[in-house]
Amino acid sequence: MTQTTLDAQSLFRAAYENRYTWDEHFPGFTADVTLTQGGETYTGKVRVNADLSYEVVELSDEAVRESLQGMLWEIVTHRKRSSFEQAHGKNRFSLGNTDETGAVEILVSGDAMGSNYKLRNNEICQVSRVMGGNAFVINHHSSLDTGAGYISTGYDVTFRNAETGEVVRENRVDSTYENFGGYYLLTRQVIHSTQGDTQTTTEFTLSNIELL
Repeated sequence: MTQTTLDAQSLFRAAYENRYTWDEHFPGFTADVTLTQGGETYTGKVRVNADLSYEVVELSDEAVRESLQGMLWEIVTHRKRSSFEQAHGKNRFSLGNTDETGAVEILVSGDAMGSNYKLRNNEICQVSRVMGGNAFVINHHSSLDTGAGYISTGYDVTFRNAETGEVVRENRVDSTYENFGGYYLLTRQVIHSTQGDTQTTTEFTLSNIELL
């Protein structure tokens, strides 16, 4: 490996390992959930188990159930602990440019999703991926320092047609986390979405959270 490759991998590993994740003792939790969108409000219950399986119950609307399952999938995906070797051991890294904000570009080869990143202050501040005919870029704007790693609390996502570069949808996401028995859990998330001339706001709230 070249020195540049080692530097890029070391930088990315440090930022990757600085993310907040749940440890092996995570017990799971239950919560009441409320989803508000377009003047409509739906309520139900969610459960995330110690093995990170999850379910939505007491909710009859199938489209809303799918939205909540998507939220739980994101929660579990971002809090699941995987070693750097498990997640990125087959990838190769190289340094790209440093932008005006001081964020350094990390170029990745060997990744099936064509991922590239930017790092700033030992945090991943941008993720760029191509999946099939879709491409997206996530720019992170704010984070929470838990003392055991950071959690992104505010970010924008731009979805594009991978072939034409045309913007398909833009989201602004703001999230709130609280500490429950030593584990940080999402309590509120607001998503402002723009698709063409249509703008929607979706708010998820988790309450009465109890660890299992």
